[in-house]
Amino acid sequence: MVVSKDRGRWGVVLDADAEKIIDDGSHEVTPIVCMRARELGKTPIVVGDRVGIVGDTSGAPGTLARIVKLDERTSVLRRTADDTDAYERIVVANADKLLIVCAVADPPPRTGFVERALIAAFVGGVKPVLCLTKSDLADPTEFAAEFRDLDVPVVVCGINDPLDPVIDITSGTVSALVGHSGVGKSTLVNRLVPDADRATSAVSGVGKGRHTSTQSMALALPTGGWIIDTPGIRSFGLAHVDADTLIDVFEDLRDAAEDCPRGCSHDEPGCALTQLDGASGRRFEAVLKLLRALRTNVEWE
Repeated sequence: MVVSKDRGRWGVVLDADAEKIIDDGSHEVTPIVCMRARELGKTPIVVGDRVGIVGDTSGAPGTLARIVKLDERTSVLRRTADDTDAYERIVVANADKLLIVCAVADPPPRTGFVERALIAAFVGGVKPVLCLTKSDLADPTEFAAEFRDLDVPVVVCGINDPLDPVIDITSGTVSALVGHSGVGKSTLVNRLVPDADRATSAVSGVGKGRHTSTQSMALALPTGGWIIDTPGIRSFGLAHVDADTLIDVFEDLRDAAEDCPRGCSHDEPGCALTQLDGASGRRFEAVLKLLRALRTNVEWE
């Protein structure tokens, strides 16, 4: 498993160590510093990827192995710089869950960013979780209610709130964190991994143990599993997503959309989804907000 990346070098943990971390939280691991083999060309390799390596796998200082194979990904969190950029950036691979960290005040919550992160998680096969911070400054109830009909778990994890709900969600899994700078993401990481600075140094094996804030990094959770800390994201472009891709994520909406007119935007007269009622109808109304966010590229509202 790739746990770090820095300037053309990747930190890799062998399966036996990675599985031990998932099972019991042991994180005294020796990472293997790797380079990408020439035959892989410019194949993107990101934190969370599973790779095949050859060469010196001892992890001893000064050794260097080669990544020669990239396994098929089970999930991919992608974004683009904006909605007109054709270049897709892979944020993390093979994550089970995406923790979308958002402050309820200072800075005020950005509904657009949360909606776009939700879209990226849904279409990338990652289960989203909304983590609301700074609850000591404002009541998170109203903002959390906006996403109820999407069946997205919401945890309040302000500095004065118990961390048990987040620990329950992340234990034994590979979970990634995303959020704007200043929303309390680093504080949450330090609470989840009390020795995060030491773990960053020990696990990365890259850049002489220096924490690289511009790169994602996997940290071993004391309760078992991994948390992938990502740098603060300024924008969440979704050029690779269209309306049908998002609708297809939800089985009940996908089935109903078969009766839509050809080329339906799912936000126009005649759309079959507008006839849904009950839980499916409420879900469509919630997804409709995501579709509108997908078209407007407004993240600050």
